[in-house]
Parts: sequence; C-alpha cells; structure tokens
Amino acid sequence: MKKAVVLISGGLDSATTAAIAKSEGYDIYALSFDYGQRHRRELDSARLVAKSVGAKDHLVISFDMRKIGGSALTADIDVPLDRDTGEMSEGIPVTYVPARNTIFLAFALSYAETIGAQDIFIGVNQIDYSGYPDCRAEFIDAFEKTANLATKAGVEGTSRFRIRTPLIKLTKADTIRRGLELGVDYSLTWSCYSGGELACGRCDSCKLRLAGFAEAGAGDPLKYEISG
Repeated sequence: MKKAVVLISGGLDSATTAAIAKSEGYDIYALSFDYGQRHRRELDSARLVAKSVGAKDHLVISFDMRKIGGSALTADIDVPLDRDTGEMSEGIPVTYVPARNTIFLAFALSYAETIGAQDIFIGVNQIDYSGYPDCRAEFIDAFEKTANLATKAGVEGTSRFRIRTPLIKLTKADTIRRGLELGVDYSLTWSCYSGGELACGRCDSCKLRLAGFAEAGAGDPLKYEISG
C-alpha cells in the first residue's frame, strides 16, 4: 500500500479529504495540531475522523501559536459573527492565523520524508469565501516546489513529493456531496470557530457549512445554538 500524510483538523473539509485519500488506496498517516487554537473541540473530532478512515497512525503535534497571536483563533480578538457571504469575501478575515498552513505543511513534509510517503493531502479550498492566502493554488504549487528542493529525498531523487488538494476548486456543497458519496460521517466533524459546547451557527465557518449542506440538499448532523 502507498502511504500518504493527511492533515486532519477535525473539520468537514479535512474529513472529506481523508476519505478521498482512502478511496484512492492510500495507507493514511494522519497529522493534527494542537496549536493553542480557540476551537480545541476540533481535536476530539480529528481523532474520531482519523479512526473512521482507518489511519495507520495519528500524530498530534503540540505548539503554542498564542505566543505569536495575530488571529481571532489564537489571541483575544473577537470572532466575527453574523456576516453574509459578501462580507466574508472582502479581504482577509481576522480568523486567518499567520502562516498557519506553511507551518502545518512543513511538519507534514518532515513526517512524509521520515515514513517514506510521497503524497501529502490537505483540505484547502480557494472558492468558499474564506479569503485565506495560504489556501490558494499558487501557494500550494510554491510549497510543493520548495518541498522537493529542501529535502534529502527530493535532492537525491528518491522521492517526488506531491501536495494533494482534492477540494481546492470545489464549492462547499460539492465537497459535502463528494463526502456523502464516500460515506463520510459528518456528525464526527467540527467546524465552529467560537469554541463553545455547541456550534454557534453564527461564525463564518458555521454559516458556510450550513449553507453548503442546504445547497447540497442534505441535513447537517451537528447541533447548533442558532441554526443560520
């Protein structure tokens, strides 16, 4: 079996990405991060998702990005609530964590080279209004090039690393449809930014998720404080 490192946050996108990797015949080596995020509830979901796809291993790496801050997810900055899609599509939101995906992919690359995996799966998307610069195809292409320049395996030609982004051009509804086709149990996932016991239904992530399920014609199995 071929190996793949799959970044699993516990969210809807990463769960779908993991299911896609599994459907392509990969042995999954799951990687998650406890980085001081506000919504740590997602780590419980990450463990459940990794188990559901039969991950061979699940590595959770801990470090504290609250020491850097700069984001509503890692500092005492309010999470935006009740924004419409027009507002979400304007600029880079305060929920952007500076260089987060660069850091995550660097860890994933190190893990992949160590276990002999050539493929790294990440559930980034550049068309769901998130506005994050490190979710764009340009960034992924640049990181993949760097990965093959900056590693022993790349320089010696024993591996050709690929950063796999199966969701990058899918709408949220299309992502959900694809996941349902693959049997993803979305009740295991968590998307809310606010960090409460129930999903808030008001932050950007909740609203995008709810809209995606509605457009896909499917019910969201999560319970919300406010549904829409």
